[in-house]
Amino acid sequence: MPLKIVYKPYTLHFRNEARTSRGVLTQKTSWLLKITDSDKPGVEGYGECGPLPGLSVDDMPDYEPQLAAVCDLFNDMDLDVFPFNLGIILDQVIPQHLPSVRFGVEMALLDIMNGGERVQFKNAFSRGESGILMNGLIWMGSYENMSEQVQDKLEQGFSTLKMKVGAINFDQECRILESIRKRFDKENITLRVDANGAFEADNVDDKLKRLAEFDLHSIEQPVKPGQHQLMQELCVSSPIPVALDEELIGIFDYREKFAMLKKLMPPFIILKPTLLGGFRHTAEWIEIANRLNIGWWITSALESNIGLSAIAQFTASYNNPLPQGLGTGQLYTNNFESPLSVENGYLIYDKSGSPIQPFF
Repeated sequence: MPLKIVYKPYTLHFRNEARTSRGVLTQKTSWLLKITDSDKPGVEGYGECGPLPGLSVDDMPDYEPQLAAVCDLFNDMDLDVFPFNLGIILDQVIPQHLPSVRFGVEMALLDIMNGGERVQFKNAFSRGESGILMNGLIWMGSYENMSEQVQDKLEQGFSTLKMKVGAINFDQECRILESIRKRFDKENITLRVDANGAFEADNVDDKLKRLAEFDLHSIEQPVKPGQHQLMQELCVSSPIPVALDEELIGIFDYREKFAMLKKLMPPFIILKPTLLGGFRHTAEWIEIANRLNIGWWITSALESNIGLSAIAQFTASYNNPLPQGLGTGQLYTNNFESPLSVENGYLIYDKSGSPIQPFF
């Protein structure tokens, strides 16, 4: 019998305001998917479609009707899924301008192919044999609030901290970085910053020089995406290695991906599967980056534990030694029970725990 798919929206509530240079979030809606096969009663594959407001190319007023249309088409096509036809199904059913939908459907199909146990990728991480090194994320806020977050992450055992910059007073942000460096040099604590495109062409050089005083590992997306000439110059001249993030969003053609990275040649790229169109698209970015000797790491994009678990399993498939950005599972008051936990700066998958069970 063919596969069937249904969806339901679910609103996630933040424990604290999530502040970036683009604004403040107090809640976020994801659309959860369930795929079933009548030949396998009780086996269910789950996925999560969670476009980011103001950032995803599919953040649009009619998102849910478009998702419903994808589900209707899926249900009309009498589909069975196997490793050899997974990509074909995704290409036939999901328009290119809906990357978060593709991510969710791909995740659910991988889940049901592996028996419906919320295991999309079988590896040492999903078997509970190894963890994933992570950075501790410091959200924008007051000087006092951000200082408290820094102390909390250090006490949790993180050796890499990533701080959002560009929303509060720049001097205050530099004071926080300075206070960390007074206590820990770069051999003991690695510092990353993420500007989310907050700097302008007329001030980016001065701000990068100021930030370079704190021995930073990298800066994500110092200026808004689409300014390729400026970004190309920054990738060469910046005293802090540049990591592209938003710059990758909306590019789905392999040749365009390759051409953009070859032109800009950033030291690093940041990969968010929800925004990039799922795991297969993310794998293309990784393959190109490896060809061009560009470093990379993967981050979550405010998914619930359903999406976060799948992203973590995918990430673990690559054995990337750099700290990853997968620490968003503790952000919400109403997240789903999960085998994921954070121990001494590592994300751990406790196989003995119950699999994630969504609400439908």
